[in-house]
Amino acid sequence: MITTRSSALPRTELTMRFAVIQFPGSNCDQDCVAAINGLDGLRAEYVWHKETSLDDFDAIVLPGGFAYGDYLRCGAIARFSPIMKAVISNARAGKLVLGTCNGFQVLCEAGLLPGALVRNRSLRFACEIINTRVEVDDSPFTRGCAAGTLLRLPIAHGEGCFFADAATLRELNANRQVILRYADGKGCIVPEANPNGSIENIAGICNRGRNVFGLMPHPDRASDARLGSMDGAKIFRSMVQSISESRAAHSSERAKQVA
Repeated sequence: MITTRSSALPRTELTMRFAVIQFPGSNCDQDCVAAINGLDGLRAEYVWHKETSLDDFDAIVLPGGFAYGDYLRCGAIARFSPIMKAVISNARAGKLVLGTCNGFQVLCEAGLLPGALVRNRSLRFACEIINTRVEVDDSPFTRGCAAGTLLRLPIAHGEGCFFADAATLRELNANRQVILRYADGKGCIVPEANPNGSIENIAGICNRGRNVFGLMPHPDRASDARLGSMDGAKIFRSMVQSISESRAAHSSERAKQVA
């Protein structure tokens, strides 16, 4: 497979570049690019998994799909792609990284997020629009969403059941790393609202540094009113706000140093 990057716009302070990683078997990369490019001031570009640098990008997105056919374990082979060294180093440097569905699985396999995604409790592929409740409203991915806000997002996975041991789960809760939980239409966290059996209805988590976020639902497939929901765009807009504030802070710090 040969992939060319999207033609880049001239780099300005108002333009943010998001890298959308393509693994063999990715199938939501185009959805991510379309959703991101649909927002003002953003430009998404495909980055093939054999690339080795992500320095020119402001944020990184690992899309859904079936990387390497999901052989062995979901994300287990993709974790060793050349681009993942750059993903890991950029994440450790504080750059925002978003992993949706298969991307969430890759982030867990790479050690950037704790826990694991295992087979759905039903042993069936789950494909529907569900409700998720925002648990943390001050993360770089959920700004503008008050705690308790419901986001209607689609899911499409066979191995989306989040699992973590008791110690890891305590740490996730203590550090407010659980960003989204599956909920019913009233915002209640109940077993009936859990589409895959995830422990404590967990739908998405972040790392302790709060710059890496993985979720099983697809915000890219809920960023256009014609798709039935625009709630996914709130996540991308939150990333824009976070990056803008970070740029402003760095500019202010440089100005102080010069002065």
